[in-house]
Parts: sequence; structure tokens; C-alpha cells
Amino acid sequence: MEDDNTKEKKNLEDQVRLPPPPPAALLLGNAASDAADNQINTDSPANSRKQGGLITMPFIIANEAFEKVASYGLAPNMIMYLMKDYKMGVAKGTNILFLWSAATNFTPLFGAFMSDSFLGRFLTIGLASLSSLLGTILLWLTAMIPQAKPPQCPTTATLSLCSTTPTAGQLTLLFSSLALISIGAGGIRPCSLAFGADQVDNRANPAKNKRILETFFGWYYASTALSVLIALTAIVYIQDHLGWRVGFGVPAILMLLSALFFFVASPLYVKHKASTSLLTGFARVAVVAYKNRKLPFPSGNIGGWYHVGRDSNLLAPSKKLRFLNKACIVIDPEIEISPDGTAKYPWNLCTVQQVEELKALIKVFPIWSSGIMLSINTSQTSFPVIQASSMDRHLTSGFKIPAASYSMFLVVTIIIWVVFYDRAILPLASKLRGRPVKLSTKLRMGLGLVVSCLSMVVAASVEGARRKKAIEEGYLNNPLGVVSMSAMWLVPQYVLLGLAESLNAIGQIEFYYSEFPKTMSSIASCLFGLGMGVASLLASVVLSIVNRVTSRGGKDGWINDNINRARYDNYYYLLAVMGAINLVYFGVCSWSYGACEEDMTRKVGNNEENGVEMGNGRSNGLEGKDHEQVIR
Repeated sequence: MEDDNTKEKKNLEDQVRLPPPPPAALLLGNAASDAADNQINTDSPANSRKQGGLITMPFIIANEAFEKVASYGLAPNMIMYLMKDYKMGVAKGTNILFLWSAATNFTPLFGAFMSDSFLGRFLTIGLASLSSLLGTILLWLTAMIPQAKPPQCPTTATLSLCSTTPTAGQLTLLFSSLALISIGAGGIRPCSLAFGADQVDNRANPAKNKRILETFFGWYYASTALSVLIALTAIVYIQDHLGWRVGFGVPAILMLLSALFFFVASPLYVKHKASTSLLTGFARVAVVAYKNRKLPFPSGNIGGWYHVGRDSNLLAPSKKLRFLNKACIVIDPEIEISPDGTAKYPWNLCTVQQVEELKALIKVFPIWSSGIMLSINTSQTSFPVIQASSMDRHLTSGFKIPAASYSMFLVVTIIIWVVFYDRAILPLASKLRGRPVKLSTKLRMGLGLVVSCLSMVVAASVEGARRKKAIEEGYLNNPLGVVSMSAMWLVPQYVLLGLAESLNAIGQIEFYYSEFPKTMSSIASCLFGLGMGVASLLASVVLSIVNRVTSRGGKDGWINDNINRARYDNYYYLLAVMGAINLVYFGVCSWSYGACEEDMTRKVGNNEENGVEMGNGRSNGLEGKDHEQVIR
């Protein structure tokens, strides 16, 4: 007998689903929002087609690419800038970077909301580009103006003669620059991909339209991957060898080019007007459900029905989270519903579709929360940079890899895995099985969590060996000493983290896209970025607690400013244990969720292969005990 989840999945199957996004979308976690696919173009088709087209693509892609090179190029080395130039300890500097990362991942939600509801995509991207430009200029000024940061102490000066802490004004300038960069990223990243699609989306010719969109998406994601690799190599190399003035000046110039490229093509763009945001719809459902909390549900003996939106196949809400169903109960159709079928007062009546969209979001929340631990592990970027700085980074006698560039191995691993999985593993497995084979999204998410735990164990082992070597060589009280151990030992943990992110993050995004209706595609894109933001906040909390607890009584804490007295290895082991507990939590969440859309599709396909008649495999949304009755 089918369980409730399976029945509900079948009965809701008539919701239109989106195919999974291109795998490379995960690369930087942000193609973040297709930014409200439900926006309405108020221009006439004729006028729209006079603008847009492939001619606009170089300008939009350049805007996004330059922004990514600038922002991603600043982050890897920032811990060294805070420690050396702002005299911050490891714990404080890392916490600041965690908070900056959290802000950068939260702002796309705000940017998508502003774009959908008020500004439109063009104005949002334009203002965001100016914000990022101003932020990078302010950061560059902190390196150019000596008074913008604490003075450098001469080697012969005593601490009493030299200020070692930044003033409130100096910190305000620094934090303002980081905040403006985050605000800029929050406007560009959720809107850029969708704005580009607006330019080439010509539904009058579906076949040609699909090919053009595929071309645009391919170039967009290729430029994203290339931008991040340039940021992690070229920009970091410039900072290491030419100093902060040039190293921060180049990103500022790139952001200037980003803004210029975007605005110079303004007359060519198709510019859709803002409409209602999906986030507003969620708020309406919650508010109306609360207003109607004392209202009885419709039944066979009560006059009334549920409000069905135009062009919606969902005629009645499911019984799961039934209290939300009161948001779409019609009390008096003459008062509440206009002649065109829409609600006269949207904050008093919602559609069945809106109710089910909020339910879908609530239903995936436990599985979404299980992915936060992976993001906590991948956000540990400061410690490996400090570790690499204390190790032998030479590839040849005349060239050594910048300490902050080792994270490029994570990105390279993601790219290699995506290609290898799609072009080698799946075709080979399908050939051996004699039918199409695909690892389920939940299985890949679970495997990613396993590999993430393993990466922390490897990281702890490498740090333990590095610390032992440093003590043997007499560097216990010298954090600047370079041990005779190759920094290439850090590569395995990056490779494992890249593999973990490839499995879990891509699996997450595909899971959201397959489980949500088409109208929620922007939310599906944003959820992973939101998880990264929450992870950065939690990582900051964990770091602060560990530092406070382990340094009690004047002891050398695990997060000591002297890397050779610190115990980063124990910190990594703690993250591994937390990851193992999270893996159990994921298993419970996955079991509780029940069958996914892809499971139902696979089951229907297998039954059809076995000659079992399944009808059309869809329900009209009215049948079965898991759905409310509709009273006409």
C-alpha cells in the first residue's frame, strides 16, 4: 500500500516541473536566481524584438564575469590582509570573513525581491554594479591611504610606541567597503542570468529559441568558471607579488569595466517591468491562513470552495500542512473574486497554487538544512591559507604557488567531476545496464556529505603532520617559519571538498528544481546560496565557541594566532564529528520526506517497461484521500 507521501506526489504530479539546471551552475553557487520566471513583460512583442538578441550577450556576460573576478579575487587573501595590516588575530579575522560571506550569500535574496517587486532587473543590476564599484574603490583606498589602517611598526619599536589595533574610523571604512561589495553581488548575481535570458527569449520560434538559450547558458557558465579560476590565480598572484595597492587596484578597475560594459549597451536591452515577487506570495499565504484560522474547512455539507488561479491545474490543496489551506477558502465569491477570476484583495484570499508553493518550500526545509554542514566545511578558507603560508609552496626553484591559490583545486575538481560524471560514468553505467542510469539526487547528496566528513579527517591528519614537523624543526614559537613539508599535501582535502560539493550541491539544486513547480524556479536557485549564508553564520558561532572554551585559563586555544601552538587539527576533527552526526540527520530527513518526483517518474517508467498500464501517470488534483474536496 502506498504511503501518504507517494500518493500526494502522484496527485500533485500535474504541476509543471523544470528540468535540472546545467551542472556548472553549482560552480559558484550563485547563478542564484533565475530571478522570478513569473515576471510579465508589459511591452508589446514587436517592440521587445526590436531590442535584445545575441548582440547584448557580450555586455551582460562581461558585467558578471568582471564582477566575479573582482569579488572572488579579494576573498582568498583577505585573512592575510586583516592579520598583517589590521593587526587582527586569526579568530577575529576569520569571524569577520564568515560574516562577510554570510552577507554576500544573503543579499541575493533581497536583490531578487527588489528586482521582482520594485526595480526590475536592469535597474537592479545597474545599481548593484555601482555599489560593487564603490566598495572596491573604498577597499583600494584602505591600502593607498596610510591613515586608513594601523601604522606598520618598525622592527625596533616596542609595542608601547606603536598602536596595534585599528581605530573605529578605520574599521568603519573597511567594513563599509565589504558591505558595499556584498550589496553589489546581491544585485548582480540573482538577476544577471535571467536578464540575459530576457534578451534572447523569443517564444514565437520555440525551436530556435531553445538553441539560442542553450548557447547563452553555455557561454554564461563557461565565463563563470573561467572568472573564478582567474580570480584564484592571477588576482591572488598580483596581491602576493605586487602588494595590496596593486592587488586591490586591479579589482577596482575590473569593476569599473563591469559597470561600463553594462551601461554602454543600455539602449539595446529588453527591460521588463517589475511584478509581484514570489516571496510576497509566501507572506500572503501565511497572513491569510492566520486571519482565517477559525474558519471551518469546506466539506460536502458546507457551501464554499477553494480559489483556483487562472491557468492552474491544481483544483484543491493537499492535506499536508492543512492549516495553510484556509488561505485559499472562498467565503463570498461576489465580494472576494473579480470578474477575471483574480482575488480582489490579495491579502485576504490566495490561490491553491500559492498555498501549495509554500507547502513545497516548507516540506524541503529539513533536507535543505542538512546541507548546511557541508557549506560550513567548505567555508573554512582562512586556515588552509595560513597553513600554506607556513609550508613549502615551490613548484620549481623559481616559482611558488600563492598560499591563497590552492583553493583553485576545489574549483578544478568540480569542473572535472561534472564532465566525467556526465560524459563517462553515466554513459558507461547505462551501457552496462542496458537502459538509462542516473544516481538519484538524494543519494548524491548523501554521498557528498560522506566525502565532506572524509575531507575534514584528511585535513586534520595533514595539519597534525605539519604541526609535528614545525615543532621538530624548532618553529614552535615562530609562526613565520616555513617547514620542510610541501604545501601540495593540502591538495587532497581540496579535491575531496570539491567532490563533496559536486555531489551534494548539484544534487541539492536538481532536487529543488524537480520538487518545485515552475513558478518557484527562482527560489530553487536561491536555496543553496541561502544555505551557504546560514553556514557562514553558524561557522562563526562554532569558531567563537571553540576559541572561548579551549583558551580558558590562559591556555593556548585551538585557534591561536601562532599556527604552531594552535590545534587546527583538533578543530578539523570536531567538524568531522559534526558532519557524521549531520549525516545521520540527513538520513532521517530523507526517509521522512518519502518518494521524490524523480522516484515517481522512474517507477512509472519501469512499470511501463514491464507492461503495467499506468494511464497518463497524472492526477487531476481531486482524487485520493490526501486531497481536499472541491465544492462547486
